Amino acid sequence: NPTKLKQDSTGVLFECDAETIDGGLVKDIVSLKKADKRKLKLVWRNIILFGYLHLAALYGAWLIFTSAKWQTIVLAFALYVVSGLGITAGAHRLWAHRSYKAKWPLRLILVIFNTVAFQDAAYHWARDHRVHHKYSETDADPHNATRGFFFSHIGWLLCKKHPEVKAKGKGVDISDMRADPILMFQKKHYMILMPLCCFILPTLAPMYFWNETLINAWFVATMFRWCFILNVTWLVNSAAHKFGGRPYDRFINPSENISVAMLAFGEGWHNYHHVFPWDYKTAEFGKYSLNLTTAFIDFFAKIGWAYDLKSVSPDIIKKRVKRTGDGTHATWGWGDKDQPKEEIDDAVITHKKSE
Repeated sequence: NPTKLKQDSTGVLFECDAETIDGGLVKDIVSLKKADKRKLKLVWRNIILFGYLHLAALYGAWLIFTSAKWQTIVLAFALYVVSGLGITAGAHRLWAHRSYKAKWPLRLILVIFNTVAFQDAAYHWARDHRVHHKYSETDADPHNATRGFFFSHIGWLLCKKHPEVKAKGKGVDISDMRADPILMFQKKHYMILMPLCCFILPTLAPMYFWNETLINAWFVATMFRWCFILNVTWLVNSAAHKFGGRPYDRFINPSENISVAMLAFGEGWHNYHHVFPWDYKTAEFGKYSLNLTTAFIDFFAKIGWAYDLKSVSPDIIKKRVKRTGDGTHATWGWGDKDQPKEEIDDAVITHKKSE
């Protein structure tokens, strides 16, 4: 029911979803953001597999400091970067949010990177992420943060989906992704491509090229690397929905989290991202040191492989900060160059520091 889908939505997905001039919704969404009390149906296969993965990653971390060759460690780091960009620049900013467009060579690169990451096919990842934004922190949100840190981090993968996730997911338009032949090729052949890119080649390459042991190759380049990028991605769902300021919208839980931004290549500026999800930077400020993904997209824009990069005007951002922000925004505060002199002169300042 289109009317019901609109009534239940708690967030915007694309710029056309906004109902106010500053990119927000007209209705009060606070009362909608909750989770019903239900007994979770555990998926023991996932519990056992993720349990093994984390134990294997711990062993891999020990091997990094004891026996792994430096080439293997460098490969693990390189695959972490590749995997991260496959999620951030590919599944997230390109396919989930359509925040920019990419020519086929870049889409091919991103789909390969995404396959290395093994976080499901980009088609499924982007579909679920669209549902997450439209119905953020409700029962239709796949990793509903109102259920707690553990659930939003990994718990949602250890149990069956809430029926609302599937119901609302059917109402999200994904026709644009179905029209992408590269994306659909990955989806069709995922169970062949994924094991090859994520597990087999990263394990065999160190053994073949620099005579690494099977133990080190498997537990460092494969298990530790995969577990690390998974947890970094999950931190966007958990930590960035709990810890940090909310300078753009104090009525939502997504927050500005610098630690997550550093680890996840710029995905931690989450309050801004949920307010303006169509911005290709996922942040207001383009500092490459804390937003590697933006630098990646900008590079390909310079050579013409990325184009139609969407962003938000400073005027719209300023309107939203003034209307719904929590007062922690770095600009437009006390002493800003735009602040009227009479406002400064008339301000009442108490508890002044003794001179």
